[in-house]
Order: sequence, then C-alpha cells, then structure tokens
Amino acid sequence: MTTDSASSDDHSRKVERLVQGVQTSDGAGVRLTRVLTQQLQRRLDPFLMLDAFRNENPEDYIGGFPDHPHRGFETVTYMLAGRMRHHDSAGNQGLLGPGCVQWMTAGSGLIHSELPEQADGLMEGFQLWLNLPARDKMARPYYRDIPSESIPEFVTPQGVRVRVIAGSSHGVAGAVQREHTEPLYLDVHLPAGTQFVQPIPPAHHAFTYTYRGTVLVGGTAVPDRNMAILANDAAGQVVVKADADARLLIVAGQPLNEPIAQHGPFVMNTGEEIQQALRDYRDGLFESAKVQSL
Repeated sequence: MTTDSASSDDHSRKVERLVQGVQTSDGAGVRLTRVLTQQLQRRLDPFLMLDAFRNENPEDYIGGFPDHPHRGFETVTYMLAGRMRHHDSAGNQGLLGPGCVQWMTAGSGLIHSELPEQADGLMEGFQLWLNLPARDKMARPYYRDIPSESIPEFVTPQGVRVRVIAGSSHGVAGAVQREHTEPLYLDVHLPAGTQFVQPIPPAHHAFTYTYRGTVLVGGTAVPDRNMAILANDAAGQVVVKADADARLLIVAGQPLNEPIAQHGPFVMNTGEEIQQALRDYRDGLFESAKVQSL
C-alpha cells in the first residue's frame, strides 16, 4: 500500500468507461440515481443493479418503498445517513441506521418494504442487486441486518479507512461471504494525497463508484456520482489515488455466466420461470413465505 512500481497506475486495471447513471424514481416516489442499469448486467455479471440515493429534501424520500415482491437474487442495502425500517412477509423487521447493512436473499420469493423512519434530514445510501446461481434461485429466503459496529474495518499506514462489507481485503474478512459469486464490497475513505491498492482476481468483473470528491482509478479521474467500469485485463489489482479527501465503493465478483431473465423485481434464467414467478405472486404464495433471519 505504498507508492512503488508494484502499485503504480501501470499495474492497475484501467477504466473501460465512466457511467453517470440515470436519474429516476422508484417505490413511492423516492428520487435516486440508477447507476448499474439492465443494459450493463451481462457486462458486470453477477451484479444486476446499483442504486445510489442522496436526498436532503424529505419529499424526495419520505414515501419510501412500500410492499413489493422479489425472487431470484440478493439485495444489499448500505446506509450512510438516515434511518430505514424493513418489514417482510414473514413478520420480520429491522431498522437500518448510518453505517448499517441489510443483506437479503429473496430466493424463492418474499414481499418486503423499506420505509424511512425520519421526517427530515439527509437520507443517503446504496442498494446493490447481486444475482443468485440457478441452483439457488428457489432457495428459502432469508435476511441479515448487520449493525455498523459489526462491519470489519482497517486503516492503512497512509490513513486510508476501509470498511469490508463482503469478501476480504488485505487479510481482513468482510461481514458477508458468498461461495459462487465471491463478491467484494468495500467502502474506502481516502485522505488527501493517499492511495489504496486492492487485489482483484483477473477473472472477476469489477467497478468503482465515487460518492465524495474525485479519485484517480488506474490513472483516470472518476468524479463524484460516477461509476468506473474496470477493464477485464490481466492486472490483478486496482490502484486508487486521491489528491483531496474522497470516498468510493469498490465492487467485484465472479461472473455466473448464466442466462439472465428479468421482469421488474423478478430475476430468473428463463422467460417461463418469470411467468411462473408472476403466477406465484398473483396466487399469494409470496405472502406466506417463511423468511429466515440470520
């Protein structure tokens, strides 16, 4: 993690392209930026979607996300600011506050809601969708609320603070591990004049998302609210630098290389499986789902 030839920009994955995302709304009118869209799912397999929200006006978030179904993938909600209450169809509930994560496996299907538990102030965070392999798409649903203090962190000699949500970084195991997709999910805070080097297996798809300031990723400037898709090259690491204080997410994972069929909140492998999901939802099967809390 020092500035030497092994950690120079020449030895980093390069930025293939920058993505600003699409301004949209979801749920009951929550304003957000859809950064990883459906058109990028094959390119960034196993990741299906990334939404970023940063709103200080309550009108932009107060409606939240009322009851809605999911099947066939995982959602990872990471809160930076604000409070969000979760309910699901089995009666489970939890409160996400600053620095907390909820990792939910929709599996065979459930209905849940995410509603703000505040009337004013900043609401900021991310929701990442992670695909499930075909063998696990109809697994029993479950969720895990991870309090901020349970997310492993470390600080480099240069003063870079790294929160390890999933995977591992420099010998620190994250709060969540997944066998088939092997996701890496880091929240990296860089003081001015520092750099951070993260190993990434060459076969894994990877991207970064800057949410404060501007960073240099493999020598390319990536400003606030921009995603950098990292090239699939032989480099086994990404080098991130910051001239001024900055923060970003680093996300990577093992591609599943399976067909993707999506219809709204259902992500399966075939069109027939999507039709079955719609039938099951109409027949009320999601409402009786038993969700395991871990």
